[in-house]
Amino acid sequence: MKATYHQYILNFKRPSGTSRGIMKTKETWFIIIESEGKKGIGECGILRGLSFDDRPDYEEKLKWACNNINLGREALISELIKFPSIQFGIEMAFKSLESKTSFEFFPSGFTRNEDTIPINGLIWMGTKTFMKEQILEKLKSGFNCIKLKIGAIDFETELELLASIRNEFSGSDLELRVDANGAFTIVEALEKLERLSELELHSIEQPIKQGQFDEMAKLCENTPLPIALDEELIGVFEPSKKKELLNYIKPQYIILKPSLLGGWASSEEWINLAEQQQIDWWITSALESNIGLNAIAQWTYNFNSTLPQGLGTGGLFTNNFSSPLNVKNGTLQYQNNKDWNFNL
Repeated sequence: MKATYHQYILNFKRPSGTSRGIMKTKETWFIIIESEGKKGIGECGILRGLSFDDRPDYEEKLKWACNNINLGREALISELIKFPSIQFGIEMAFKSLESKTSFEFFPSGFTRNEDTIPINGLIWMGTKTFMKEQILEKLKSGFNCIKLKIGAIDFETELELLASIRNEFSGSDLELRVDANGAFTIVEALEKLERLSELELHSIEQPIKQGQFDEMAKLCENTPLPIALDEELIGVFEPSKKKELLNYIKPQYIILKPSLLGGWASSEEWINLAEQQQIDWWITSALESNIGLNAIAQWTYNFNSTLPQGLGTGGLFTNNFSSPLNVKNGTLQYQNNKDWNFNL
């Protein structure tokens, strides 16, 4: 058995904005395991500036993992506890190697094109005109759940945009989620949540920056709008610490990005702990290529969740790998008559 790693830069079709800045490219890495004539492919989906493993020795650790691939999946994942995206890449590559085909991780009604996964339509930050264009495009494409990134432009303008949607579509016709990516200050957060709640929103992701546990706990206790923890989960590895965080903050939802949390097994740990505390959840990609998105989507389908998931990111890039994944009528579909094209 041998393993190699490769960097790949994904190019956005158009620059995409969050409260942390504008993204034009997205760096990702692949681990390829070869054994007895078969290949296993795993994606290490790092997000610079956000991932816990955004560190200078990242490539060095990838090289170490490949050089020590014969240690096996469990030993490697245990050694890579501070490198969650590499953990997921290893977990994915071994699962790929063991599967019937390199890209079928969890055979199901989804991979047989018998069923679909409901997803939200993602609206990136930008000018009012640009955001409105995206909204209209998603509505025409059949989405009944839309998620807007907020916090980068004037709050009053964002409220106006949301109000214009609500004037046309009621809460029962269109679910609206917003993601602040930690943009609100502690002082202003509750007032902004109160104003947002008047617009029949489903939830808000990460209203204040991660790590402010006391303040986030108070917000979750007093909020008129359900709060979903996202960045707050990053860097929390031990089961006891995960349980402690959920028990202390008591969010209404958590959002799971396997590339940022250490893969499927670690994410399932979060799900089990959340359900014990009657906290709901959904799963989101972290701007992986179609390789990682496919692995996350197949795993997600097995939970039979009725909530729209955040898995509609495959069409963002000019140089993504062609795949059976397809977004149609607000769902992610697996058209298994389409071939994969994985060429680095």
